[in-house]
Amino acid sequence: MTTTLRPSAPERRFADGSRSRTYDICVNSRPVGGVRLRTEVEPGAPPVGRIDRLEVAPADRRRGRATVAALAAEEILRSWGCSRIWLAVPATAEAAINLAAALGYRQTVAHLDKHLTTVPELPSDATHRPLTGEELEQWRTATADRFVTECLAEGMDRQFAEARSRHDLADLPPSGDRAANRVLWALEHRGERVGTLWLSPGRPGLEDGFVHSVAVDEPHRGQGHGRTLMLLAERECLAGGTDRLALNVFRSNTVARRLYDSLGYRATVLHHGKRLL
Repeated sequence: MTTTLRPSAPERRFADGSRSRTYDICVNSRPVGGVRLRTEVEPGAPPVGRIDRLEVAPADRRRGRATVAALAAEEILRSWGCSRIWLAVPATAEAAINLAAALGYRQTVAHLDKHLTTVPELPSDATHRPLTGEELEQWRTATADRFVTECLAEGMDRQFAEARSRHDLADLPPSGDRAANRVLWALEHRGERVGTLWLSPGRPGLEDGFVHSVAVDEPHRGQGHGRTLMLLAERECLAGGTDRLALNVFRSNTVARRLYDSLGYRATVLHHGKRLL
């Protein structure tokens, strides 16, 4: 029996140059599942492919259908000009995680979240404030450099990482602007700045909170300020009526992963990457 991908809808193209299409996974023309493919595009960088959804009907699992479908998806994304592909796998889907590893995918980023129930207490000597204009520009440069460095450590493409960083940091609202669902705080300990927090507090019933960046200034690391920044993020979310907070963490950032684990954050999605030769 032959497993193939058959388009199930017209291809969609978008103003930024990205594209997407859904396919049926077929065995001798009989649909047994589906897959959705798309690209992400950043100016000046090659497109990056994504397998957003790959599902095989229970009766047809463990017969190699998903393996063939994934390989066929790679060929399609290669024909779309992609040199790298991303695959998102639920953290509890052991079979899918094993398949990704067998096909040469490497886990790079974990998506974590936490249900917030109790407003945490902050240390009595900790305060926060918006960043000054000068601090904002310094923070923007440092955050971009850190993001690119972490991407390169995970084998990602420099061009795409730099372009994505420029995009994400280009149009930040004024520091502390809750109305735009983006806040950027400086954490102070006994009057001295020790770190920064970039947070989307979320919108109750519409959008969960999301931590974009937590950074402790180098001279103050290892003193518990990262934990205080995360507790501040939780307080901000709960103050606005949001009871769930999420973030992404690179696999190689073991210090941050230990912190999030100790605070009760759990992985829900694991992102895997692979270079297309």
